[in-house]
Amino acid sequence: MSDTLIGDLPLDERPRERLMNQGSQSLSDAELLAILLGSGSRGRSAITVARELLGDGLQTLSRRNWQATVGIAGVGAAKAARIEAALELGRRLASRLDTGREPMNDPDSMARALIARYSHYVQERLGALFLDSKHRLIREREIYVGTLNATTVSTRDIIRIALEEHAASVIVFHNHPSGDPSPSGEDLLFTRRLVDAGRLMSVDILDHLILGTNRWVSLKRRGMM
Repeated sequence: MSDTLIGDLPLDERPRERLMNQGSQSLSDAELLAILLGSGSRGRSAITVARELLGDGLQTLSRRNWQATVGIAGVGAAKAARIEAALELGRRLASRLDTGREPMNDPDSMARALIARYSHYVQERLGALFLDSKHRLIREREIYVGTLNATTVSTRDIIRIALEEHAASVIVFHNHPSGDPSPSGEDLLFTRRLVDAGRLMSVDILDHLILGTNRWVSLKRRGMM
């Protein structure tokens, strides 16, 4: 039996019209996603398809491999591309580190922005914030993708980039795809090697932020570096 299609609903109950009249905050996750889908499939409304996509939650949706999503009833390549584009715009907005050239002294704000950008990845990604002598951001750069292993991640690459950027200090970060930001033995070994390498080249490693799902750990705060 088919469900009620959006076109069969009264105008004031349709997601797009409610968004225009009441604002996006009045819509559920499924209704917002249905607007991006635009339409459902034969006998299934866009809201029904959206609810199925959201069956495991919004966080899982953001981590979905969209190439594998194409082919699910009601989701073709164009719809999958629209959803992925919308998610990426949201991540970019949430992760902007626009400090207005103010010193970056608040690890909480930095971590929240970085979590928005990196927590959805299913592989570890390591990056760094390169700062000037007043702790103002010069550049954010992603450096490595893959398991953080002291034998494969070169501390020299980070120090080399710091010197190229004329950075006085660095804040390193990486995500844990498991969602648990607890530091591993490899995390601690890598950090110690990086701090030692930075000291030799007069580059101060200020912190190493480990990003989970809505949680994070500062090795500096924990006295682990």
